[in-house]
Amino acid sequence: MRMIFVNLPVKNLEASKTFFATLGFSFNPDFSDDKTACMIIADNIYAMLLVEERFREFINNDISDATKAQEVLIALSATSRAEVDDILAKALAGGGKAWKPVQDLGFMYGCSFQDLDGHVWEVMHMAMPSE
Repeated sequence: MRMIFVNLPVKNLEASKTFFATLGFSFNPDFSDDKTACMIIADNIYAMLLVEERFREFINNDISDATKAQEVLIALSATSRAEVDDILAKALAGGGKAWKPVQDLGFMYGCSFQDLDGHVWEVMHMAMPSE
């Protein structure tokens, strides 16, 4: 089975863990320590939240300031429109910032927000033909 690990620099690991736990994510303690948190997105998809000091050990250049420029958009599926709205409400209540207005294209409904470090997360529900 193929797995994906999205590595994200964070300024405050505990604040980031609290933020994402509020959104319903859990963490694998076997791959977490005081500088790293392994956030479980799905059975084979993880976000590695790394304090900037630790993140620098994996790169050859500067850390981007995600509050000023986007390098990546992280998109997650949702099971319903209600789940999209729920995740956005939790993100904003937890200190995240709205990024773009909610989009309703009929067959696709989604939102986007910035986490505490400015990384953009998109959450979308795509209606299947039988819905």
